[in-house]
Amino acid sequence: MDNQVIFHLAIPINNIPSAKAFYCDGLGCKVGRENHHALILEFYGHQVVAHVTDEPLTPQQGIYPRHFGLIFSDETDWENLLHRAREKALSFYIEPKLRFLGQLTEHRSFFLEDPFYNFLEFKFYRHGEAIFGGRELTAIGDAVGTLRERTS
Repeated sequence: MDNQVIFHLAIPINNIPSAKAFYCDGLGCKVGRENHHALILEFYGHQVVAHVTDEPLTPQQGIYPRHFGLIFSDETDWENLLHRAREKALSFYIEPKLRFLGQLTEHRSFFLEDPFYNFLEFKFYRHGEAIFGGRELTAIGDAVGTLRERTS
């Protein structure tokens, strides 16, 4: 392994076969190690560890404050994942939309919901410098009234 830094995230699940169906069959992730209580997923070069819990998993009331996902540097890659998600009939929480039209922070985004109520957002920014730049801009996320969208 080179000096690349890899992001790690642990998420709750209650069923390994359902996690594999969503993340591997659905999103195209690869399986790393697994046992009866955890599954390591290669999530586009990053590590997501799905831990089985006996605690009840409950739906979130909206995308804030907790969700995770990917920012694609190539719009075609974003579109390919969108097509795959539709083809695999994954659960869209928020359909694809264009956010902050005409601004430095303009980007395409959609949200999926996994079988365990975890929300995943996938983005493509029209201007790559907006990912960490644009400090003078204050718009982050959506207005409070749009937090509870569900499209499926």
